[in-house]
Amino acid sequence: MLGLRPMEIALIVFALLLLFGASRLPQLGSSLGSAIRNFKKGFSDSAEKPEDKPEDKKLAQTDAPTITSNDKAASKQG
Repeated sequence: MLGLRPMEIALIVFALLLLFGASRLPQLGSSLGSAIRNFKKGFSDSAEKPEDKPEDKKLAQTDAPTITSNDKAASKQG
């Protein structure tokens, strides 16, 4: 565990108790845990989404006709 010995872990826990108090440590732990869960969830969600394939982009471009500024001007005149 990061190369920490039991005495070093005890010293870190004692320093945290002095800084935040015993009543606030569970809140800090739960907020840190939820932040890590949300980070992992967001990272896995972005990894699961397939990237747009070039074939999909070609199909999307040809499926729907686009109106250009020339077409708009012609439709206003006529």
